[in-house]
Amino acid sequence: MNIDERRFIFQDLRSVEGYIDPPDALVFKALLQAQTRDGLEGGMAEIGVYYGRSYFLLRKFAQVQEKVLGVDLFEMDPPEDGSLDQYDRLMENGRRLGFAMDRDLIIKGDSTRLAAADITSKIGPVRFFSIDGGHHLHHVLADAKLAMEAIAPHGVIVFDDTFNPAWPEVTVGVADFLRTHGHSLACFAMTKYKTYVCHREFHAVYAGAIADEPDLQALGHVETQFLGSAVVRLHNPMRRRVMYELMVRSGLGGFSERIYRSKVKQVRDSVAGT
Repeated sequence: MNIDERRFIFQDLRSVEGYIDPPDALVFKALLQAQTRDGLEGGMAEIGVYYGRSYFLLRKFAQVQEKVLGVDLFEMDPPEDGSLDQYDRLMENGRRLGFAMDRDLIIKGDSTRLAAADITSKIGPVRFFSIDGGHHLHHVLADAKLAMEAIAPHGVIVFDDTFNPAWPEVTVGVADFLRTHGHSLACFAMTKYKTYVCHREFHAVYAGAIADEPDLQALGHVETQFLGSAVVRLHNPMRRRVMYELMVRSGLGGFSERIYRSKVKQVRDSVAGT
């Protein structure tokens, strides 16, 4: 991970309101870069853009010729004081981070009413599809079906909040979807917040990308099974998460990325000596 990538993940993204944490940001980076190295091209898409934290992560690692599509209702936090609404804040965040914002690639509407052609006609077959839209069962199943029909053969689908007890229907929806399509799709990785899925013939490719990525070695790699597939669960200990937040809130954001490059004790000693 070079200096520019570190700054973007651990500092720039912190300025955008959202929910993707460093471990998943590093998984996104690892998979996107592995796809690029292997010549696995395609567009990228996200349902549930919010203010753009993970959307801009996709933009950061997209190749020049690749397009990134965002879909959202943009009904969150309507302003009452004349300030920017959710859509305008997304566009402003993008410009502030140096991205050219194409309104034609931001769909303001209900993702469950889209067809795969609505996406692929704009960006082509999708190599990376992030799903963080509606969290009720019908939303999850509709978005999963849409992603399955839009992805390229080498495409990855990422589900957010899969095992979050606050959203039990996401768990049911993802499990039902994978049980129904288990002959062709398989989970290959999990984190605390997200579940990563691909076509079975690419399972070894992406599992290997996770296992071999230097920037993920500070996380625990635990092998498990999920609906008939071998899965690596990336474990981020509570003490590391607490240390990261304390460093950021204490004005040590410039050092925070060390948390995810070293053992926790090594980072603690390093910070203490600065």
